[in-house]
Amino acid sequence: MADLPRLGERGGGWVVLQFALMAAILVAGIVGPGWPAGWLLGSVGILVALAGAAVAVSAARAHGRNLTPFPRPSSGVLLVESGPYRVVRHPIYSGGALSFVGISFALSPASLVLTGVLAIVWGLKAQVEEGFLRTSDPGYEAYCERTTARLIPFVY
Repeated sequence: MADLPRLGERGGGWVVLQFALMAAILVAGIVGPGWPAGWLLGSVGILVALAGAAVAVSAARAHGRNLTPFPRPSSGVLLVESGPYRVVRHPIYSGGALSFVGISFALSPASLVLTGVLAIVWGLKAQVEEGFLRTSDPGYEAYCERTTARLIPFVY
């Protein structure tokens, strides 16, 4: 696979893109058409969003003070392999995607389409991040062999 663009020294373009998509998802959810069985899907959506938030918060806590939105890690950061990082290599993106799927179920099909785009962006951003990590952390390759899923357990 060809190298993906870094979009800045630390990957700031990826951060701008993800936050723009998050805002677009919320706007599309508010102004877009609702779901036909709105109350039922909305209830399921809230539960899914909360589950995704729990995964993302757990992963952020495992990362601690070294958490950054940028694909390039800060210098001297240690590799995190505990908590949800034992299951997938990018659980914050996994939990975030799950949260936005839930939000989309609660709001509008229009926001679900944009959530799919956000999930693709996070998958690409994860690949860029892994390129940085392979360069900066000699143990990252072994971690990838132990934790084979990038975003979705047993799938991807």
